[in-house]
Amino acid sequence: MLTGATGYLGSAMAVGLAEAGASVVVSSRRIDQAAAIAAELPTIGDAKHCAVEMDHQEVDSLESGFQSALTQAGKIDVLVANGHEATAADWTTATPEQFTRQLQNATGYFLLARLLHDHVAARAGQGGVIFLGSMYGVVGSYPDAYAGVAPASPVAYHALKGGIIQMTRHLAIYWAKDGVRVNCLSPGPFPSDKAPAAMVENLCSHSPMGRMGRPEELIGPLVFLASDAASYVTGQNLLVDGGWTAW
Repeated sequence: MLTGATGYLGSAMAVGLAEAGASVVVSSRRIDQAAAIAAELPTIGDAKHCAVEMDHQEVDSLESGFQSALTQAGKIDVLVANGHEATAADWTTATPEQFTRQLQNATGYFLLARLLHDHVAARAGQGGVIFLGSMYGVVGSYPDAYAGVAPASPVAYHALKGGIIQMTRHLAIYWAKDGVRVNCLSPGPFPSDKAPAAMVENLCSHSPMGRMGRPEELIGPLVFLASDAASYVTGQNLLVDGGWTAW
Protein backbone atom coordinates (compact mmCIF):
# COMPACT_ATOMS: atom_id res chain seq x y z
CA MET A 1 0.00 0.00 0.00
CA LEU A 2 1.46 3.32 -1.09
CA THR A 3 0.04 6.61 0.17
CA GLY A 4 0.52 9.81 -1.80
CA ALA A 5 0.90 7.63 -4.89
CA THR A 6 -0.19 10.29 -7.36
CA GLY A 7 2.52 12.83 -6.48
CA TYR A 8 5.87 13.60 -8.06
CA LEU A 9 7.81 10.94 -6.15
CA GLY A 10 4.86 8.73 -5.30
CA SER A 11 3.89 8.00 -8.89
CA ALA A 12 7.46 6.89 -9.70
CA MET A 13 7.51 4.66 -6.63
CA ALA A 14 4.19 3.10 -7.62
CA VAL A 15 5.60 2.18 -11.03
CA GLY A 16 8.77 0.79 -9.45
CA LEU A 17 6.88 -1.43 -7.02
CA ALA A 18 4.66 -2.71 -9.83
CA GLU A 19 7.65 -3.43 -12.06
CA ALA A 20 9.12 -5.46 -9.19
CA GLY A 21 6.02 -7.67 -9.23
CA ALA A 22 4.01 -6.16 -6.38
CA SER A 23 0.26 -5.74 -6.28
CA VAL A 24 0.01 -2.05 -5.50
CA VAL A 25 -2.77 -0.38 -3.53
CA VAL A 26 -2.66 3.18 -4.81
CA SER A 27 -3.80 5.70 -2.21
CA SER A 28 -4.62 9.36 -2.71
CA ARG A 29 -6.94 12.04 -1.40
CA ARG A 30 -8.51 11.99 -4.87
CA ILE A 31 -9.96 8.60 -5.78
CA ASP A 32 -10.17 9.50 -9.47
CA GLN A 33 -6.46 10.25 -9.59
CA ALA A 34 -5.62 7.12 -7.62
CA ALA A 35 -7.70 4.99 -9.99
CA ALA A 36 -5.99 6.52 -13.01
CA ILE A 37 -2.53 5.68 -11.65
CA ALA A 38 -3.59 2.13 -10.70
CA ALA A 39 -4.98 1.53 -14.18
CA GLU A 40 -1.69 2.52 -15.82
CA LEU A 41 0.64 0.42 -13.66
CA PRO A 42 2.42 -2.53 -15.31
CA THR A 43 1.19 -5.94 -14.17
CA ILE A 44 3.68 -8.73 -13.51
CA GLY A 45 2.37 -12.28 -13.10
CA ASP A 46 -0.77 -12.43 -10.97
CA ALA A 47 -0.41 -8.91 -9.58
CA LYS A 48 -3.59 -6.88 -9.24
CA HIS A 49 -3.59 -3.16 -8.54
CA CYS A 50 -6.38 -1.18 -6.91
CA ALA A 51 -7.12 2.33 -5.69
CA VAL A 52 -8.42 3.78 -2.43
CA GLU A 53 -9.28 7.25 -1.24
CA MET A 54 -7.38 8.31 1.86
CA ASP A 55 -6.41 11.53 3.61
CA HIS A 56 -3.82 10.65 6.25
CA GLN A 57 -4.56 13.91 8.05
CA GLU A 58 -8.04 12.59 8.91
CA VAL A 59 -8.46 9.64 11.30
CA ASP A 60 -11.77 8.43 9.82
CA SER A 61 -10.29 8.53 6.33
CA LEU A 62 -7.30 6.46 7.43
CA GLU A 63 -9.48 3.75 8.87
CA SER A 64 -11.98 3.64 6.02
CA GLY A 65 -9.23 3.74 3.40
CA PHE A 66 -7.33 0.90 5.05
CA GLN A 67 -10.46 -1.23 5.26
CA SER A 68 -11.22 -0.51 1.61
CA ALA A 69 -7.71 -1.63 0.71
CA LEU A 70 -8.17 -4.87 2.64
CA THR A 71 -11.50 -5.52 0.97
CA GLN A 72 -10.01 -5.12 -2.48
CA ALA A 73 -6.57 -6.66 -1.94
CA GLY A 74 -7.38 -9.34 0.64
CA LYS A 75 -4.26 -8.58 2.68
CA ILE A 76 -1.54 -5.94 2.92
CA ASP A 77 2.07 -6.90 3.54
CA VAL A 78 3.87 -3.57 3.15
CA LEU A 79 2.90 0.03 3.85
CA VAL A 80 4.81 2.87 2.22
CA ALA A 81 3.75 6.04 4.05
CA ASN A 82 4.60 8.71 1.51
CA GLY A 83 1.61 11.07 1.61
CA HIS A 84 2.42 14.57 2.76
CA GLU A 85 0.49 17.79 3.29
CA ALA A 86 3.03 20.54 2.79
CA THR A 87 3.43 24.02 4.23
CA ALA A 88 5.36 26.89 2.70
CA ALA A 89 5.67 28.85 5.94
CA ASP A 90 9.29 29.22 7.06
CA TRP A 91 10.49 30.04 10.58
CA THR A 92 9.79 33.74 10.11
CA THR A 93 6.08 33.37 9.31
CA ALA A 94 4.88 29.97 10.57
CA THR A 95 1.84 30.24 12.83
CA PRO A 96 1.18 27.84 15.70
CA GLU A 97 -1.65 26.31 13.66
CA GLN A 98 0.56 25.76 10.61
CA PHE A 99 3.34 24.23 12.68
CA THR A 100 0.98 21.83 14.45
CA ARG A 101 -0.78 20.93 11.21
CA GLN A 102 2.57 19.99 9.64
CA LEU A 103 3.42 17.71 12.57
CA GLN A 104 0.04 16.03 12.14
CA ASN A 105 1.52 14.28 9.11
CA ALA A 106 3.49 12.15 11.60
CA THR A 107 0.30 11.34 13.48
CA GLY A 108 -1.21 9.99 10.26
CA TYR A 109 1.91 7.95 9.55
CA PHE A 110 1.76 6.39 13.01
CA LEU A 111 -1.94 5.57 12.97
CA LEU A 112 -1.77 4.01 9.52
CA ALA A 113 1.34 2.03 10.47
CA ARG A 114 -0.43 0.72 13.55
CA LEU A 115 -3.30 -0.49 11.38
CA LEU A 116 -0.78 -2.37 9.24
CA HIS A 117 0.93 -3.80 12.31
CA ASP A 118 -2.33 -5.03 13.82
CA HIS A 119 -3.39 -6.57 10.50
CA VAL A 120 -0.09 -8.45 10.09
CA ALA A 121 0.08 -9.56 13.72
CA ALA A 122 -3.51 -10.83 13.68
CA ARG A 123 -2.69 -13.25 10.87
CA ALA A 124 0.76 -14.10 12.31
CA GLY A 125 2.37 -12.94 9.10
CA GLN A 126 5.41 -10.92 8.11
CA GLY A 127 5.15 -7.29 7.06
CA GLY A 128 6.94 -4.04 6.68
CA VAL A 129 6.43 -0.31 7.14
CA ILE A 130 8.45 2.23 5.18
CA PHE A 131 8.13 5.84 6.26
CA LEU A 132 9.27 8.65 3.98
CA GLY A 133 11.73 10.85 5.78
CA SER A 134 14.14 13.41 4.38
CA MET A 135 17.78 14.43 4.54
CA TYR A 136 16.35 17.46 6.36
CA GLY A 137 15.41 15.16 9.20
CA VAL A 138 19.13 14.49 9.67
CA VAL A 139 20.90 17.78 8.85
CA GLY A 140 19.99 21.44 8.96
CA SER A 141 18.98 23.51 5.99
CA TYR A 142 21.32 25.16 3.49
CA PRO A 143 20.27 28.84 3.72
CA ASP A 144 22.30 30.04 0.72
CA ALA A 145 20.24 27.83 -1.58
CA TYR A 146 17.06 29.74 -0.77
CA ALA A 147 18.20 33.29 -0.03
CA GLY A 148 16.62 35.74 -2.44
CA VAL A 149 15.08 32.94 -4.47
CA ALA A 150 12.49 31.07 -2.40
CA PRO A 151 11.21 30.83 1.18
CA ALA A 152 13.54 29.06 3.59
CA SER A 153 13.00 25.37 4.13
CA PRO A 154 10.06 25.22 6.61
CA VAL A 155 11.11 24.67 10.21
CA ALA A 156 8.04 22.50 10.83
CA TYR A 157 9.11 20.22 7.97
CA HIS A 158 12.48 19.66 9.62
CA ALA A 159 10.80 18.89 12.94
CA LEU A 160 8.39 16.53 11.18
CA LYS A 161 11.01 14.53 9.31
CA GLY A 162 13.34 14.29 12.29
CA GLY A 163 10.43 12.97 14.32
CA ILE A 164 9.52 10.41 11.66
CA ILE A 165 13.07 9.06 11.64
CA GLN A 166 13.06 8.67 15.43
CA MET A 167 9.56 7.10 15.33
CA THR A 168 10.98 4.55 12.89
CA ARG A 169 13.54 3.42 15.44
CA HIS A 170 11.04 3.33 18.29
CA LEU A 171 8.39 1.28 16.49
CA ALA A 172 10.98 -1.07 14.98
CA ILE A 173 12.03 -2.14 18.48
CA TYR A 174 8.49 -2.80 19.69
CA TRP A 175 7.19 -4.46 16.52
CA ALA A 176 10.08 -6.76 15.62
CA LYS A 177 8.66 -9.58 17.74
CA ASP A 178 5.41 -9.33 15.80
CA GLY A 179 7.08 -9.83 12.43
CA VAL A 180 6.79 -6.21 11.34
CA ARG A 181 9.89 -4.41 10.13
CA VAL A 182 9.91 -0.59 10.26
CA ASN A 183 12.35 1.45 8.18
CA CYS A 184 12.62 4.95 6.79
CA LEU A 185 13.58 6.08 3.28
CA SER A 186 14.99 9.60 3.29
CA PRO A 187 15.42 11.37 -0.06
CA GLY A 188 17.84 14.22 -0.51
CA PRO A 189 17.09 17.00 -2.99
CA PHE A 190 14.56 15.78 -5.56
CA PRO A 191 13.00 19.03 -6.85
CA SER A 192 10.29 18.88 -9.49
CA ASP A 193 10.22 20.96 -12.65
CA LYS A 194 8.16 23.54 -10.73
CA ALA A 195 11.05 24.40 -8.40
CA PRO A 196 12.82 27.75 -9.03
CA ALA A 197 15.74 27.18 -11.37
CA ALA A 198 18.06 29.40 -9.32
CA MET A 199 17.34 27.41 -6.17
CA VAL A 200 18.05 24.13 -7.98
CA GLU A 201 21.33 25.53 -9.27
CA ASN A 202 22.31 26.56 -5.74
CA LEU A 203 21.48 23.11 -4.41
CA CYS A 204 23.47 21.42 -7.16
CA SER A 205 26.52 23.47 -6.21
CA HIS A 206 26.36 22.03 -2.68
CA SER A 207 25.81 18.41 -3.70
CA PRO A 208 28.87 16.13 -3.85
CA MET A 209 27.44 14.63 -7.05
CA GLY A 210 26.71 18.07 -8.48
CA ARG A 211 23.13 17.30 -9.45
CA MET A 212 19.66 16.65 -8.13
CA GLY A 213 18.03 13.27 -7.65
CA ARG A 214 15.66 11.77 -10.20
CA PRO A 215 12.42 10.11 -8.99
CA GLU A 216 13.36 6.73 -10.47
CA GLU A 217 16.49 6.72 -8.30
CA LEU A 218 14.33 6.06 -5.24
CA ILE A 219 12.94 2.84 -6.71
CA GLY A 220 15.87 0.53 -6.00
CA PRO A 221 16.19 1.52 -2.32
CA LEU A 222 12.41 1.32 -1.89
CA VAL A 223 12.12 -2.14 -3.45
CA PHE A 224 15.02 -3.31 -1.29
CA LEU A 225 13.33 -2.19 1.93
CA ALA A 226 9.98 -3.64 0.86
CA SER A 227 11.34 -7.03 -0.19
CA ASP A 228 12.73 -10.11 1.50
CA ALA A 229 16.18 -8.85 0.54
CA ALA A 230 15.85 -6.63 3.64
CA SER A 231 14.43 -9.35 5.90
CA TYR A 232 17.05 -8.59 8.59
CA VAL A 233 16.84 -4.81 8.27
CA THR A 234 14.68 -2.83 10.67
CA GLY A 235 14.91 0.48 12.50
CA GLN A 236 17.09 1.98 9.77
CA ASN A 237 17.03 5.28 7.90
CA LEU A 238 18.24 4.82 4.33
CA LEU A 239 19.43 8.13 2.88
CA VAL A 240 19.30 8.62 -0.90
CA ASP A 241 20.85 12.05 -1.15
CA GLY A 242 23.76 12.03 -3.59
CA GLY A 243 26.16 12.29 -0.66
CA TRP A 244 24.62 15.46 0.79
CA THR A 245 24.72 14.27 4.42
CA ALA A 246 28.28 13.00 4.06
CA TRP A 247 29.62 16.57 4.21
